[in-house]
Amino acid sequence: MDKKLALITGGTKGIGAGISKMLLHHGYDIIVTYCNDVANADAFVAQARLDFPSCEITAIRIDNSDYSQVAKLVQYISEKKAIHCIVCNAGVTLRKSLTEISNDDWLRVMNANVNNNLFLIRDLYPFIPIDSRIVFIGSMMAVRPHGTSLAYGVSKSAVHALALNLVKVFEGTGTTVNVIAPGFVETDWQKSKPEEIRQNIYRKTAIKRFATVEEIADAVKFCVYNPFVNGSVIEVSGGYDFK
Repeated sequence: MDKKLALITGGTKGIGAGISKMLLHHGYDIIVTYCNDVANADAFVAQARLDFPSCEITAIRIDNSDYSQVAKLVQYISEKKAIHCIVCNAGVTLRKSLTEISNDDWLRVMNANVNNNLFLIRDLYPFIPIDSRIVFIGSMMAVRPHGTSLAYGVSKSAVHALALNLVKVFEGTGTTVNVIAPGFVETDWQKSKPEEIRQNIYRKTAIKRFATVEEIADAVKFCVYNPFVNGSVIEVSGGYDFK
């Protein structure tokens, strides 16, 4: 029996890397995308090939906000004939106030986080077998808006809605579509925040810490391996209440 193939966008660092490693651990061949950090992507692939020698690992550099690059990814996957798991993790954020956001700013965030995820699923639709898995990485900022990330929060709200609507598209196929909505996660970007800001976030979180990357990956695993979980937005926030 052929091995299953998974795509993880933004899959070489942070949450994406944790998801990639989880799927490799469970025997998937993977395709990961990355945007700018070539050295990190090379290091991730080299280490993954050492840790998972029986798995095929391919890294493709694309900007998720540029559909022409996403189309090249689709072409590559189409040559594989089937894609059994898609994790839409790549995205961009924007910390500007309403009056500071330019048209180009807004469109870049929407293209990267929403539009090209839709186009990716649309274009890959003929290559998604029955009983496949689609998981979007959303955000708690789509659930409880945050004043400093307007464009990001709106885009992630759209991601949540996109996933729930795609459930109807795949109805009857056994393919499930779900969303993981993380709160604050212990990625390199979060580690760079001043300690005062980190402590303020801890005070707002019932668990009094950030999530680990592995805890988010474990939530994705739940969606991948429980075939009755479908159309769910699963919050993994540690009880963050934005107070």
